Amino acid sequence: MKLSSIYKKIEDLFRPKKIVNVTVSSLASNEMLKGRCALITGGTSGIGFSIAEAFVNSGASVIITGRTQDRIDAAVAKLSKGKAFGIVLDNTQVGTFESKHTEMLEMVKKAGISQINILVNNAGVNSKGMPNATVEEYDKILDTNLKGVFFLSQLFGKYFVKNGIKGNILNIASASSFRPADSAYSVTKWGVRGLTLGLAKALAKNGVTVNGIAPGPTATPMLLKGDDVNMNLDRIPLGRYITPEEIANMAVVLVSDMSRSIMGEIIFMTGGAANLTFDDVKYGF
Repeated sequence: MKLSSIYKKIEDLFRPKKIVNVTVSSLASNEMLKGRCALITGGTSGIGFSIAEAFVNSGASVIITGRTQDRIDAAVAKLSKGKAFGIVLDNTQVGTFESKHTEMLEMVKKAGISQINILVNNAGVNSKGMPNATVEEYDKILDTNLKGVFFLSQLFGKYFVKNGIKGNILNIASASSFRPADSAYSVTKWGVRGLTLGLAKALAKNGVTVNGIAPGPTATPMLLKGDDVNMNLDRIPLGRYITPEEIANMAVVLVSDMSRSIMGEIIFMTGGAANLTFDDVKYGF
């Protein structure tokens, strides 16, 4: 390690930390999504759970997915009883999608819900990227973040069209979908961005509305480890992390009838990362 780098680490160690706390206004309980039912992948924590919570508060029923039953049960218990359901679904196991979809429909039918009319593709995993990427990491990221999203969207697109459902597909992209890609994660988010456009164009004539949200660095377990609750993030123009609740508020609006004229759009919620500056991420080998 260079001497200058050692000095910088020592300086950072003794420099007073800037503490940023954030108060976010959430949508009040409403009926914007009354009578709707949404499938939210990766809904046990972070952005996915916040979206589920906001949807329930807006009158919707939700089905959340996760990879373990324990996490699903814990998340469902935090949501409104009778309006939240959970199912184990691994985005990398595309071959299970048909049977899982049937299971979901049977699950909600027992509660008097006749159809699912919103799909939120949220589940995703991150990666370090070049120059230390591995084939195993690449395959896992691509299968989870892009292949799974592609085939789940295809399944729901067919389901919406066959049943005359004027539904919504909402894809959670990333600020990384607007910056030069040097990781499998960035490549998948570019793919999600393109897929959002393609789905919107293909399904518009059937009354299905497709859009996406591109969050910047968000205060989720993926980025904030342990008990770290400091929202300070000097490297992006906003100066702090985005909160999952902010993303969830926008998600409610985008799948509501207020946004039927918004089609194929990716809504920037990046705090300026990737659309105002690329300086927050270092490139090189």
